[in-house]
Amino acid sequence: MTLPRPSILCDIGNVLVHFDFSVAAQRLAAQSDVPADRILRLLDEAKEELESGKITGDAFITRSIKESGFRGSREEFHHLWCDIFSANDPMHRTIERLRGERPLYLLSNTSDLHKDYLFATFPVFENFDGGIYSYSARAAKPDEEIFRHTIAELGLDPAQTLFIDDLAANIATAQRLGFVTAHYDATNHQDFEEFLADWMLRSEITPAPGAEG
Repeated sequence: MTLPRPSILCDIGNVLVHFDFSVAAQRLAAQSDVPADRILRLLDEAKEELESGKITGDAFITRSIKESGFRGSREEFHHLWCDIFSANDPMHRTIERLRGERPLYLLSNTSDLHKDYLFATFPVFENFDGGIYSYSARAAKPDEEIFRHTIAELGLDPAQTLFIDDLAANIATAQRLGFVTAHYDATNHQDFEEFLADWMLRSEITPAPGAEG
């Protein structure tokens, strides 16, 4: 039986990319009768259902156009809803360097619309070996369910897996389940680099469970 290798499990939002839903709100409001400060509140329930897999991206667009009174096309709404991301370049460089050094996986609360857009827009996602997403898993962080699903689907050993996330609640769940964790702060990437270098060294010299020395 092949034992799990030391692996890296990475969040997307505010780790690999920055995002700002207020950008979408301003642009949608320009073609709607609803002001920007109400757009996101109005669409919040549908957004939650989208990211939890209860509705599809197509259904979300249809519902959101109706609820917001958006006067543009479906294609315009799709683009404005997704065009909210910018690259976290330091983390992109880190991930590119790690490719081939450790298996790289994603774990993100996201929708099919945003996942498809991100993968088509940012080459960094080509470096990952797979991932688990809330919309397809029908579960979301910080609930333990999505972490347990991730462990099973990706064949991870939490004790040998570095989990990177920007939210304390997600880090807390991962720690309860035995993951090594890095609470990421994009404003202090160097701290993460130092932690990563230490973990990489330790994971090289720590025998995998069941390995003979």
